[in-house]
Amino acid sequence: MNLATTLAAEPNENLASISNVLIYSAMAVYLLAFFAHMAEWILGSRSKVGRTAAALTAEPEAAAKAPAVTVKAKGGTAVLERPKAAPKVVTRSVTGSRDVPDGPGAAAGDEKGDLYGRIAVSLTVLGFLVEFGGVLTRAMSVERAPWGNMYEFNITFSTMAVGVYLSLLALKKNVRWLGLPLITSVLLDLGLAVTVLYTASDQLVPALHSYWLWIHVSTAIFCGAVFYVGAVSTILYLFRDSYENKLSGGGQPGRFATSVLERLPAAATLDKFSYRVNAAVFPLWTFTIIAGAIWAGDAWGRYWGWDPKEVWSFITWVAYACYLHARATAGWKGRKAAYLALIAFGCWLFNYYGVNIFVTGKHSYAGV
Repeated sequence: MNLATTLAAEPNENLASISNVLIYSAMAVYLLAFFAHMAEWILGSRSKVGRTAAALTAEPEAAAKAPAVTVKAKGGTAVLERPKAAPKVVTRSVTGSRDVPDGPGAAAGDEKGDLYGRIAVSLTVLGFLVEFGGVLTRAMSVERAPWGNMYEFNITFSTMAVGVYLSLLALKKNVRWLGLPLITSVLLDLGLAVTVLYTASDQLVPALHSYWLWIHVSTAIFCGAVFYVGAVSTILYLFRDSYENKLSGGGQPGRFATSVLERLPAAATLDKFSYRVNAAVFPLWTFTIIAGAIWAGDAWGRYWGWDPKEVWSFITWVAYACYLHARATAGWKGRKAAYLALIAFGCWLFNYYGVNIFVTGKHSYAGV
């Protein structure tokens, strides 16, 4: 290796330093977005909250208050009777959840809440652009794909997750309710990245010098971001479904639960949303595993060797396949399928963190 090649292989410390500054700056902007979302949920008017309770618990008072009517019996006597109130009808969607109206999204759709929400989304866009700049300058500092270790994987993953959220908003989807849990997770993810997982900018080990790094790892990151969105909506579905069940059973949820859960979409909507995003990205996860096998054949001379990362990628695939099958089966809709979805995402998380940190294998070069 000549001197020119050696110098070219050295990381650009100036760009690496700029990348670090941009990542910290993105965290600061996301923190402001977090506070804006909190203001959206807490300070927004509650004037429109309560539509679910009204749909599930309102009795047909008009019929109960109707005047008595005269009925003539055979003996010629008149009997006054009050018509019986019509029974409360609660319909159900195909997922098994009650057919109730969606909540307004976040802060009840009022003017003040909408203002805080728009500020939060604007800050999220700014944070995304700054963080994307941090990922880009990290890549430029070493002239390679910016996901050669766990630190780089984390900052790219959080950028992708925010990008998926903003894309859904751009498609006019009412997903602003996702903003608060998303930004909270991104802050935790970046905090972990810059403390525990931070790795100095450096070149790749020889096994990673392949165009498959761009294809295989980028699709894995994108799939993880979409799976994350599906997992959050699944968790919120479970809370919302419990809330609707309590209301329909005549219970009285706490004031805090009512204030928060009334703002979410209906349980049926959340369940359908999580199913659709998981189903949409599952074929791409299948491609990710196939691409990894092809890369393994090029790098190690075999397509499959039961390496821990390969095994857990396959376990994740099986778990999501079981979820999608269960979700399409009449007896496993609703909460049962939701639990499977969370188990599947747990498998993905272990494949993401656990395998690299706690298990030794051919993918150990990804390091921390």
